[in-house]
Amino acid sequence: MYVGTLSFDLLLGDVRSLKEKRSVVRPIVAELQRKYAVSVAEVGDQDLHRRAQVGVAMVSGDAGHLSDVLDRCERLVAARPEVELLSVRRRFHGEEDD
Repeated sequence: MYVGTLSFDLLLGDVRSLKEKRSVVRPIVAELQRKYAVSVAEVGDQDLHRRAQVGVAMVSGDAGHLSDVLDRCERLVAARPEVELLSVRRRFHGEEDD
């Protein structure tokens, strides 16, 4: 079994309220879930208007498949014009990890 996670640190565009922030973050979370069947949530900076942290997690029996899906998730978020991807943190846990 392999577990992979991504943590995205995002800078949002012209967002002036938490309601506007939700209107930017929610579609990104929904698209990742729908397209790639991964677990996704806003995991940090909930009280800041122009920043968001989004976490993605996936479990797979195939390390190659897991890596491919996480790569696709990262490309999808990076391609969104309404956000600037400041950083991505990737973690990968395999069978040899204790």
